[in-house]
Amino acid sequence: MTPPAAVQPTSQTIAEDLKPMAADQRSMGVLAYMAMWLGDGFNIGNITLGSSIVVAGVVTINLLQTVVAAGIAIVIISLIFTLNDRFGYRTGAPYVIQLRLSFGVKGAKLAGLLRGLPAIVWFGFQSWTGALALNQIGMSLFGMPGSHTFACFLILQTIQVVMALWGFRSIKLVTGCIAAVVMMAMLGIFILLVTQHQTVIQQRLIQPSGTWGLPFYGFIVAFLGNYTAIFESAADYSRELKPGLDGHRRGLLYLIPIGLAYGLTIVTGAMLAVVTGIASPVTAMAHLLNNSGMTVMISAFIVLGTITTNTVANIMPPTYMLTALLKMPQQLATTIVGILAVLTCPWLLVQDSSAQGLAVFIHLYSIFLGPMTAIILIEYYLHRHQHVNITELYDDQHQPQFTWRAPLALLIGAGFAALIVNLSWFVGFLTGGLVYWQLGTGNRGETAAKR
Repeated sequence: MTPPAAVQPTSQTIAEDLKPMAADQRSMGVLAYMAMWLGDGFNIGNITLGSSIVVAGVVTINLLQTVVAAGIAIVIISLIFTLNDRFGYRTGAPYVIQLRLSFGVKGAKLAGLLRGLPAIVWFGFQSWTGALALNQIGMSLFGMPGSHTFACFLILQTIQVVMALWGFRSIKLVTGCIAAVVMMAMLGIFILLVTQHQTVIQQRLIQPSGTWGLPFYGFIVAFLGNYTAIFESAADYSRELKPGLDGHRRGLLYLIPIGLAYGLTIVTGAMLAVVTGIASPVTAMAHLLNNSGMTVMISAFIVLGTITTNTVANIMPPTYMLTALLKMPQQLATTIVGILAVLTCPWLLVQDSSAQGLAVFIHLYSIFLGPMTAIILIEYYLHRHQHVNITELYDDQHQPQFTWRAPLALLIGAGFAALIVNLSWFVGFLTGGLVYWQLGTGNRGETAAKR
């Protein structure tokens, strides 16, 4: 594999921000990287996902089943992160370039939409929940009459876009400062629920029989699907990580922070929903605390967590997508992403009575991202055996504009996944991956010639 420092792309169509990042340009160390994923895990969207197990005040799965489903999802998330981050970590190239291996130059730009569009929706949703918290602060501190959530939403969007214009420097700064603070706030809510509302939790979350059937596996997909768009573009993050780490140590950089943060927030969300009967975490927390000072403090932590999550997971990937698709400067692409997030109408995903809209959204985009993940892993590990000529990969003259195997496998995988939406990611991953592997067996000579 050509070292990143030696790469001099001959194509003039590659934006500067998408070129390989050399080892001496990488700024994120181990602690900063773990703090990034810790900060991403402690967010209101993950709490909302935990609350989605409650429908009309009744749990779909009980606490044990929730913990097991979350644990299975977290292990799979960490494993795929570790496998899929290797391309970016070794080459310094981003995800939109990685897609060229399977989809070709122009095909990669179109395939990148399947990763970028869910991130834009998540960006809008996270910002909307943060805006609800910001509005709560305004009502508690200044007695603002009525709701000013949409104005808070626009203010929060503007702040995050401005911060994102700094790139990964802002991610390192923001996550390092905020992750520990938000973690303490979430721990406080968790402890309050366990110590003050154990009877309700026992009756409504622990004692119900729940189910180990299809709904249980559906929640594994939902918990997994929350990260599938992120680990799909693992190269966007690993290219920023300082070199010198093997796969086992990088795996721990995902497993430890995601296990702690994601696991705790899912369980907290489930308990919060059964105790208050409210699916929207911001409204539920205000109801739970019933104290203006505590409500302001927790709401402030929610706003900070929103900024951290969006900075890590939901702004940069679609920015890279637009940069590659339209050959525009990164600053302009970031601004457009912020505007598009507003237009997604995120307030429709979660209502006070149910968070099922969010779970449905995750299942729907997992239909496509399951086979996408399998395709890029099979291409890199089984078809190319981790051997990539990165210089030729960046040269449009040495790459096909489109391929037919990857899109065909993607469509077949997505088609089967759509038949069983509750298991969409698993079905799409297995069928799409199997089809792509079989289609590629007759293409080994062509693949070897591209190394």
